Amino acid sequence: MTTAVKANDRLEERFRLWDHNSNGVIERSDFESEFEGILERFDVDASAPGAAALRAAYQGLFDRLAQAAGTEEMSKEDFVRAAESEIVSRGDAGFSEVLQPTIQAITTIIDTDGDGEISPVEMQRWFSAIGLTPEQSDEAFREIDTDGDGSLTVTELVAAVRDYHLGKNDIPLLGV
Repeated sequence: MTTAVKANDRLEERFRLWDHNSNGVIERSDFESEFEGILERFDVDASAPGAAALRAAYQGLFDRLAQAAGTEEMSKEDFVRAAESEIVSRGDAGFSEVLQPTIQAITTIIDTDGDGEISPVEMQRWFSAIGLTPEQSDEAFREIDTDGDGSLTVTELVAAVRDYHLGKNDIPLLGV
């Protein structure tokens, strides 16, 4: 399977996961549901530190994709085209510019010790929230920790999301 085909398949899977009400389009309410679901999976109150930044990041991501798609009710084709043009085709710059705010906001939620990095224990919460087993979590952590220092930075997490969408790894950090 080519990288382009795998990226398209992964974007279609992302569409399916983000179409929370299964009506065949992604709209603002789906991103609101995603935000609320993350808070629920991490057992975080909407008034907790970081929750407002997470909501803003998801709203910003939606706005960026909707603007690229030319509609606030994105069909699967609209979404894939917008994500391809705004993120995937731009490589590192696209993933950093468009997805880093969302990943940074999620990191803030799960960084319980406030050191700005994600430990294996903190990442275990993330992986558990997206449905990975502890064994899968340990293996995924080792793969994402490219510098081998035992903690993950936002940069490493953005790279892992990029590599997932480009078919270079099978770690679905944004949900399964």
